[in-house]
Amino acid sequence: MIVHVLERARESGAERIIVATDHEDVARAVEAAGGEVCMTRADHQSGTERLAEVVEKCAFSDDTVIVNVQGDEPMIPATIIRQVADNLAQRQVGMATLAVPIHNAEEAFNPNAVKVVLDAEGYALYFSRATIPWDRDRFAEGLETVGDNFLRHLGIYGYRAGFIRRYVNWQASPLEHIEMLEQLRVLWYGEKIHVAVAQEVPGTGVDTPEDLERVRAEMR
Repeated sequence: MIVHVLERARESGAERIIVATDHEDVARAVEAAGGEVCMTRADHQSGTERLAEVVEKCAFSDDTVIVNVQGDEPMIPATIIRQVADNLAQRQVGMATLAVPIHNAEEAFNPNAVKVVLDAEGYALYFSRATIPWDRDRFAEGLETVGDNFLRHLGIYGYRAGFIRRYVNWQASPLEHIEMLEQLRVLWYGEKIHVAVAQEVPGTGVDTPEDLERVRAEMR
């Protein structure tokens, strides 16, 4: 699966692609596919903390743009990897990410679908597993569709390396612990996250054995 993610990253036109892992079997698979590996510690609490170790080992300059693609997203389109990098490069902000519209109430009420609400400039006001915004009138009527203001966050992030160095020196926030969403640490400390609507909707990520079988079927 990790090799499929590696191929999507290559298709994005990234200048350098590094797979960060603490598993030897993952490292062997990546190296067999001609990829670069950075072995990291096994005690990281989040992907961003693991990325910070890579930033230091590789001595990236503070203005280097880095896109963090999760290894359980083999169907991620290369276009949105590039989109995150371009959005970040065009803005004076340390972090950027993507979202896709939500069209049905089932997804809006699913706590595994992380929702995000934005300000007028496209910066995140809040991320939550709860249903935000709460459509008082529509939900009271029991409607199965939602309005135009519902967005599901995608777990792909762009950062500047200097921002990552600052992030890992911040203590985890109370909201981060409650929601189990690491990006809330950024908002807690008053920093901005730019959120764009993804140019393509990514395929199935792998969180369960059922997801894995679904992805295998799609790749056949």
